[in-house]
Amino acid sequence: MNAPLLVELLCEELPPKALGRLGAAFAAGIVSGLKARKLVSEDAAYEVFATPRRLGVLIATVAAKAADEAVETKLVPASVGIGADGSMTEALKKRLIPFGDPVELFTRVSQRADGKQEMLFLKRMASGQVLERALTEALEESIEKLPIPKLMSYQLEDGRTTVKFVRPAHGLVALHGTGVVALHDILGLSSGRETRGHRFQGAKIIKLTRADDYERALKEEGSVIASFAKRREAILEQLQAAGKGLGSLGAADGYEALLDEVTALVEKPTVYVGTFDAEFLAVPAECLVLTMRQNQKYFPLFDAAGALTNKFLIVSNMEPADPVNIVQGNERVVRPRLADARFFFDTDRKTRLRDRIQALDSIVYHAKLGTQGERVKRLSRLAGEIQKGLPRGEKGVDYAKTAALLAKADLTTLMVGEFPELQGTMGRYYAQADGEEPSVVRAIEQHYWPRFAGDQLPTGDASIAVALADRLLSLVGMFSIGQVPTGDKDPFGLRRAALGMVRILMDSKPALEMDLHRLITTTADVLEVSVESKDQLVGSVNEFVRERFANLMKERGYSANEVASVMAAQGVASLPDRLDLMPSRLDAIREFLKLPESGSLIAANKRLSNILRQATQKGEPFAMAHEPFGEKLDQDLIRALEAASAKASPLFEKRDYTGYLKSFAVLKEPVDAFFEGVMVMAEDVGLRCQRLSLLNRMQYEMNRVADLARLAA
Repeated sequence: MNAPLLVELLCEELPPKALGRLGAAFAAGIVSGLKARKLVSEDAAYEVFATPRRLGVLIATVAAKAADEAVETKLVPASVGIGADGSMTEALKKRLIPFGDPVELFTRVSQRADGKQEMLFLKRMASGQVLERALTEALEESIEKLPIPKLMSYQLEDGRTTVKFVRPAHGLVALHGTGVVALHDILGLSSGRETRGHRFQGAKIIKLTRADDYERALKEEGSVIASFAKRREAILEQLQAAGKGLGSLGAADGYEALLDEVTALVEKPTVYVGTFDAEFLAVPAECLVLTMRQNQKYFPLFDAAGALTNKFLIVSNMEPADPVNIVQGNERVVRPRLADARFFFDTDRKTRLRDRIQALDSIVYHAKLGTQGERVKRLSRLAGEIQKGLPRGEKGVDYAKTAALLAKADLTTLMVGEFPELQGTMGRYYAQADGEEPSVVRAIEQHYWPRFAGDQLPTGDASIAVALADRLLSLVGMFSIGQVPTGDKDPFGLRRAALGMVRILMDSKPALEMDLHRLITTTADVLEVSVESKDQLVGSVNEFVRERFANLMKERGYSANEVASVMAAQGVASLPDRLDLMPSRLDAIREFLKLPESGSLIAANKRLSNILRQATQKGEPFAMAHEPFGEKLDQDLIRALEAASAKASPLFEKRDYTGYLKSFAVLKEPVDAFFEGVMVMAEDVGLRCQRLSLLNRMQYEMNRVADLARLAA
């Protein structure tokens, strides 16, 4: 019998920031387990349920028993299982006993080659699993694999058995159609058909009659919206409706995480409007917004110009006839929070940022790398060096060095102590109040940019200099003391730092003409790395950063071969380590691949690369070839290469990489003819040397944009 299947696990309040992931994983795990046991089709539709006190799934169609299926089991070698007279041996008999009567089964044993020997096989019909067993196994597997932030240990009612789960579980529902699927000892629970409604405004116990009535029964009888997605949508609609005429929720990336969190905190969402004293708006909006969103789970409202208003929205888990007590209660609660923010702000402004620098000497950055005070001195020195390569050059050095010295000063403020997320932001406010130069003010905040994928990049010389210096010091410093990310462990956020540096170097407009290798080397000098370990350290950090570049480019749609080809070009043509030139090179590669001649030229490059590598390993002598020599095919290729290079070189200097690569399309015929009609490794040493020289020159000329051999599939 096929019917809908409902599984619900009732718990104490689940961690709100993990609820969405827990609900999705719980449902997917059960569905996957039943698919593996052939009770659910591969395209089975299912719905996920997750509220603060439950995880659940409703699968549209589930079989009561999987279909029997023909299976073939490998038994024993034919020489072991069948005697000289053709009868069954004791060894084969023992192997068949688990499947039934050996005598009857022997008639279904077949023999065929398997590798180097003849083997015996048994063909039989295996009985499909019944739902009770399959669901038990699937549910246990799903629970075992849940992305639980932290397990709890608790005792069952017998006082002896200890169970581990994200929160204590109190009920289990398993309905197939109208019948209960008998499950036992799942987190110490047995299944039934009773669920629970809202704690205060719904039926305490709801007896479900059938699986597909679950969502309706919970909503109408229990005052619970069981679906996480539908509840989230309902909250957003109420928020937008309540804010109409009062203000907007602001940018989506500012409130979406909070929307997910409040969705995980309520079962019956109702939105109300609250107000706070307008006098608090004198405090920076970022402080008030963070206070309301983070501490109180409120949604602040913004006017048409994006300025914060003194209105906010409350998502309640109750819908009383008169909500005045809920609204007034929340308004009373938020006032002292906002008063604290105002106190922090007013107190912090009494001390200038410059006067806070000395206090950084008491804040340890890392035991092996010193204090924050020592760090900002290094940061100032490195930012000054980087500034010399930026548009303002020497003229901007003082600004960059000053911004670097002040960049971490807000770590000593009360506001940042309460809200670490406001690092940089508060520094900007306090520097502005101190009358610091505008580029310094901007750099204090922007040196943290980009904070996340897709975040905006720092603008202006001082901001860019300090942002690069900050990341470089983190990377080179941590690598120098062996703190290298491994697997998914990256406690110091070095991958994020490297990716931010890649984006600054590659995506900044106008382009930053900076050599990555030189930047890392300068940082090692600032950190006073020993000469003996410097080269290895610089190489390791460089490779780490380039890996982040490669991953980013793959995320942007370039293939692994395309990325590898441009990354390898430095090794082929000794190019500067310029990340800002990489996107245009990648685009040129894509255009080159559209040419009908590209396949032949890529194959030729791969071939000549192999020849040159083997010749080098053998110690064959060769140098750059210029003069005509050898046979006609040699001379034809030299003339074609010289003509193509003469056209391509000016294009390369103009950074017209697409035109540069297309210039070599004319080499297809002479290259094909050369490899078809010439023996490169000729017996004549002089001729062999000349031909290797020609290939070496061709490799250099053709691979200044990318190593074309890497494009071979």
